Amino acid sequence: MLRGVQKRVASLWFFRLSSDRVLRANPVQGPFALTLKQNNANRIYCLNGEAERQGLHSGMPYADARAFCPDLQSQPADLQGDVQFLHILRRWATRYCPWVGLEGRDGLVLDVTGSAHLFGGEPMMLADMRRRLARVGLSVRIGLADTRGAAWALAHYQEGVAARGDTLNAIGALPVAALRLQEDTSVALQRLGLRRISDLAATSRAPLARRLGPELLMRLDQALGAQPEEISPLADPPRYGVRLTLPEPIGLVSDVRAGVERLLEQLCAKLKAQEVGARRLCLTLDRVDHDSQTVELRLARPLRDPNRILPLFERGIGEVDAGFGIDRMRIEATQVEAQPVQQISHVSAGRVDQVYDLITRIGNRIGLENVHRYLPADSHIPERSSILAPAAYSEPGGAWVALRPRPLRLFPPEPISGAGSRPPQRFRWRRMALSIERATGPERIAPEWWLEDENWRSGVRDYWRVQTRQGWRLWLFYTPQNPGWFVQGEFA
Repeated sequence: MLRGVQKRVASLWFFRLSSDRVLRANPVQGPFALTLKQNNANRIYCLNGEAERQGLHSGMPYADARAFCPDLQSQPADLQGDVQFLHILRRWATRYCPWVGLEGRDGLVLDVTGSAHLFGGEPMMLADMRRRLARVGLSVRIGLADTRGAAWALAHYQEGVAARGDTLNAIGALPVAALRLQEDTSVALQRLGLRRISDLAATSRAPLARRLGPELLMRLDQALGAQPEEISPLADPPRYGVRLTLPEPIGLVSDVRAGVERLLEQLCAKLKAQEVGARRLCLTLDRVDHDSQTVELRLARPLRDPNRILPLFERGIGEVDAGFGIDRMRIEATQVEAQPVQQISHVSAGRVDQVYDLITRIGNRIGLENVHRYLPADSHIPERSSILAPAAYSEPGGAWVALRPRPLRLFPPEPISGAGSRPPQRFRWRRMALSIERATGPERIAPEWWLEDENWRSGVRDYWRVQTRQGWRLWLFYTPQNPGWFVQGEFA
């Protein structure tokens, strides 16, 4: 801050941040609210203006809200999405000043000292903020004062601008809760008859500190400017990229590979310092004719080992058209994931690494999303005992847990002839005449009533494991409610 310049702080409170973010993407007519599960009960988390005019408020039980407003539209809140959106707003706010920080989960704080004149003064700057935010459908309340605490108080309790050097008169009439106090502290002050900030500022400090603790006076001093309160802007995320400029153009595949090897060593050193691994790499090769070639590599697992990454680039490097020569190379990790340092084990993980390298090679040909693996699922229904997930974005699951043996092969139920609740001694299956030598069962499996499944609406099934004299080991089931026998699986 320049010497002799009065510090000025702006506080932006997006009091409908969550609902505004959702309604920008999917506008709705009428009352709308976002719900959040708290203590095993759904409560209103954020709502639009129409819902507030209907008498609803944040923290209200969702069942009560539906009783007051039957046409209320709602959906679950996405807290992580709100955080990401607030970070986007923080980046947008740097157009007004370089020092922008987060204020809780729904606000921003800006140190606009010395930058308001670039927009024609403070009133013009605030008007520009409101106009731009209203254009994209965001509700905001803005406070401007000499201190961060006073600006927060104005934004949350009385939107306005405090004149320079006149902070106490601007916020004196506000309730003591505007000092960002804990709720129990605010209640205790009201019981003592101290309801406004001006009342608190005129009271002896020593008795208050002994009774309510030093935090109360600290918040008061911060709001009035007697104690400094800094604004900590968020640092931009690091960029992982390295560049190599060549004195002479190159065109041989071996030369390009050597350059990529050199770049990967530098890039992986940066990734290791930040304890992250690359999931997507982009190699850009600039030619002397001002054209460029791009090779993208998507990895099945985050990596920062140049010796493992370099062979995976072989196919892309071999397809590069060097033209009249390449004079500049750049590798950038466009997508990274956390990869903390792990304890070295005496058990080698080389075989697992080879599997993921194979997934990477195949995935870069057909797409990583098209390489799948089966994972165990928590369901006793045979068809739902596993799920199909992309191998690059999932971890191998443990062994399938089943109280009874399950067949190695499952297929849609195939009807066979039979009567009664015990397996038929002789039956025909797939044009083969089979006879049962041994049968084990029954194992009754009931449908999952909370899920819709056309194949299981008929009711329970009684499963049998049978050994035929012809060598087949099959999994049969009987449906008591609609008598019939079916074959659904085959044991190894």
